Amino acid sequence: MTRARAALGSLVFLVAAPGVVAGLIPWLLTRWDARDGVPWPLRLAGTALVCAGIAALLEAFLRFVVEGIGTPAPVAPTEHLVVGGLYRFVRNPMYLAVGAIIVGQALLLGRAVLLAYAAVFAVAVAAFVHLYEEPTLARRYGVEYESYRRAVPGWWPRWTPWRGRG
Repeated sequence: MTRARAALGSLVFLVAAPGVVAGLIPWLLTRWDARDGVPWPLRLAGTALVCAGIAALLEAFLRFVVEGIGTPAPVAPTEHLVVGGLYRFVRNPMYLAVGAIIVGQALLLGRAVLLAYAAVFAVAVAAFVHLYEEPTLARRYGVEYESYRRAVPGWWPRWTPWRGRG
């Protein structure tokens, strides 16, 4: 796969997956209608989470193109295991970023339904990672992935970046 194809595929997947999960579904649930009286600290925290989530998501997607030469989509996986950037701190920065965007919207809009949706998202993602993604990565990248998996936590980031390669 060329980097140009990886970029195009990643862009399509960005719109199709996180775009739907963190954009379309929250909009369908709330029409992005903010409740009256949401305290400004919650709005500020929500804005910060949305912005940080978007930045992290875009960095992770770019990492798949540049480092992995592929996409996050299971149908067009990377040629190389992606372990740089945010992946040096946590194995699942994309999922955490999407969760941050959803929770951020909940705080910004004052909408509890989005917190419930974030919880459903978290359970679904954890199951997907455990049942499909981790076994698939172990088969595809073998010892390199197992070394990475032992060193880098899945959900709670390390304080210092992992320096290994596998």
